Amino acid sequence: MKELQYLNKFFAKYKFQFLLGILITIVAQLFALFGPNYTGASVTAVQEFVKGTKTGNEVKDILVTSFLIILGATILRGILTFFMRQTLIVMSRHVEFDLKNEIFRQYENLSQNFYKQNRTGDLMNRISEDVNRVRQYVGPAIMYALNTIILFVVILTQMIIISPELTLYTVLPLPLLAWSIFWVANQINKRSTLVQQNLSSLSSYSQEMFSGIRVIKAYALEGLKQEGFTDLSRESKKRNMSLAFVGALFGPLMILLIGISNLVVLYVGGTMYINGEITNLGTIAQFILYINMLTWPVASIGWISGMVQEAEASQKRINEFLKIQPDIANNQPEHTPIAGNISFENVSFTYDDTGIHALKGVSFKINKGETLAILGRTGSGKSTVLSLISRLYDTTSGIVKVDGHDVRGLNLYDLRDSIGVVPQDAFLFSDSIENNIKFGKEDATHDEVVAVAKKAVVHHNIETFTHQYETILGERGITLSGGQKQRVSIARALIKDAPILLLDDCLSAVDTETEEAILSSLQEFAQDRTTIIVSHRVSSAKNADRIIILEDGKIIEEGTHNQLVSQQGYYKELYLKQLSEKELS
Repeated sequence: MKELQYLNKFFAKYKFQFLLGILITIVAQLFALFGPNYTGASVTAVQEFVKGTKTGNEVKDILVTSFLIILGATILRGILTFFMRQTLIVMSRHVEFDLKNEIFRQYENLSQNFYKQNRTGDLMNRISEDVNRVRQYVGPAIMYALNTIILFVVILTQMIIISPELTLYTVLPLPLLAWSIFWVANQINKRSTLVQQNLSSLSSYSQEMFSGIRVIKAYALEGLKQEGFTDLSRESKKRNMSLAFVGALFGPLMILLIGISNLVVLYVGGTMYINGEITNLGTIAQFILYINMLTWPVASIGWISGMVQEAEASQKRINEFLKIQPDIANNQPEHTPIAGNISFENVSFTYDDTGIHALKGVSFKINKGETLAILGRTGSGKSTVLSLISRLYDTTSGIVKVDGHDVRGLNLYDLRDSIGVVPQDAFLFSDSIENNIKFGKEDATHDEVVAVAKKAVVHHNIETFTHQYETILGERGITLSGGQKQRVSIARALIKDAPILLLDDCLSAVDTETEEAILSSLQEFAQDRTTIIVSHRVSSAKNADRIIILEDGKIIEEGTHNQLVSQQGYYKELYLKQLSEKELS
């Protein structure tokens, strides 16, 4: 129960509903006594009629009165049970809502390293299946536990008052029933855990296959991937069949043990009646009803125990990452306006998950309104520079400054809000093109969307679509070509109108003519903004105020286009190579 203590704050938050649910449960179970008591009275009345001690009219009056009282008590108990469920089960839905939102907020706060180390399918399973199991504990498990305890206390007390000896014999089979159900529930829990683990694997596998379906088709690997899915499905079927087998024991076991308890009551109660220890047959009828009423509460102990164990395991999985302190934290709650002056001071960075030394002692400065281009071979550390400016990671050593302040001392949300980013992987959402562009500015007008689309040279493409800007994109923007996705992503960054613009090799999928048109628009747009362009093309960098060349995480060349082409080095080689390729094309 240690892991479930995390939920105590929710019980405190919804204490009114919780306490009201307990009160309603107590009252509802008191009404449960009316049925057996008045049934016993009716049987006793009939017995006295047979003996001749009561007249037929007297018995009829007792039967009618008992019928009306039992009916009224049953209706009232049903109404109270409804309100009990409305109170406790609805409370569990509130807790589910709060917990899911808390998990999602934590997902948003956790750093890039966390997502490199965890699979998407598993994270989705935690926020859905695991939270649902926790809700089962907060709602049904607690409700039935309260119901069981209160009903057991109320009925057992009444039974002892009527006949302590018969009560002793009656409850003897109940521990066997409780143990049997507990064993079944324990087996269900163990096998259910295996089912959940397999479900996480199945979800992760499916998510990866759906995301990479174009690659799978391109390499004609459908058959191989089908075999992998079939293997996981076969294992899933095996585990679910095992779970179903144990679950099938529950019903027959209940019927068997209920039958045994009733036989004990009939035999022992009948013997006591013959011996004169019990004078009324109604007492035996009462005890049969009592034992049947107690059977489910006792049986539910194992079922509840199973739910609690499942919730404990699920909450442990949830707590594992809820307790993780994000690597990147907002250290400045106060608002910090951003102008756009950026400097790197002897910055080094190593990726924790791979140990790769991406940057080694990098230093440069760029003022507001200037454009910096970063070129270099793949893996030279270009994209890492942009990630450090946005504080997706913090430096291993050295300082990244914005407006003369260490970025770790700025308000994290103000910093990121002041940056328009076009990532190397142009990620688009399964929404309309207009909403994807407005992601950078939710209150943007349609005219603003069209304006930035024109600057990104994608407006003419969008107009050819049947639904134009209302065209719904497939997952990750699969509806669009690579170049169109990049340009929509550029438009999304431009509409944000942020003082800092970071472009991470975002023109790699467009042709030279389109690239020149986009760069021309960006040059005009970036006049009063700080712009950093990461690229493999000299054409994207030549108009920048300053160009730096990275190799193996170090700056090996720095200067303007004219300065760099006038000296022997990587930049000049790249320039001449791309110039000759352009002439040949």
